Amino acid sequence: MAEPATLYKLMILYMLDNIEFPLSNTQLSNFFLEKDYTDYFTIQQVLHDLMHSELVRTESSYKNTHYAVTPAGRETLKFFGDKISPSAKADILSYFQANKIALKNENACLADYYKTPEQDYAVHCRMKEGDRDRLDFTLRVQTKEQANAICVNWKNQADDVFACLMDILMK
Repeated sequence: MAEPATLYKLMILYMLDNIEFPLSNTQLSNFFLEKDYTDYFTIQQVLHDLMHSELVRTESSYKNTHYAVTPAGRETLKFFGDKISPSAKADILSYFQANKIALKNENACLADYYKTPEQDYAVHCRMKEGDRDRLDFTLRVQTKEQANAICVNWKNQADDVFACLMDILMK
């Protein structure tokens, strides 16, 4: 039997391989915590190890990191995936079945900001549909507070912004 950390790595690779969009750090952690597999700190170490060994790739956005399996991660899973118990695989698949829409919606609208060389802030907002961007734009604002407010509000208002843009542009 594989040691626990190795098993958790394989389970994360299995999760990322069985869903069509990247999962956030929070989403991955919640699965392991809800199912009482391990604690938060162990999962963070496992994610770091997977990233360091290039079995997963990361994409950071406002207050979260999203993970996707790499080709090397898929290859590793192909060789060692049989180390994951059938009950653990069933737990993962039932978690996805129960939460897939919520997981997808949480990852559909992303926003992040950074300070520009001109000392203002650029806010990058994206609306995703699967792996593709449906809308992608960057706004420049004067203050960090404005940038933060846009990031917070984007998640709740992205659909309205998209609909408004489409309405205006299709006239």
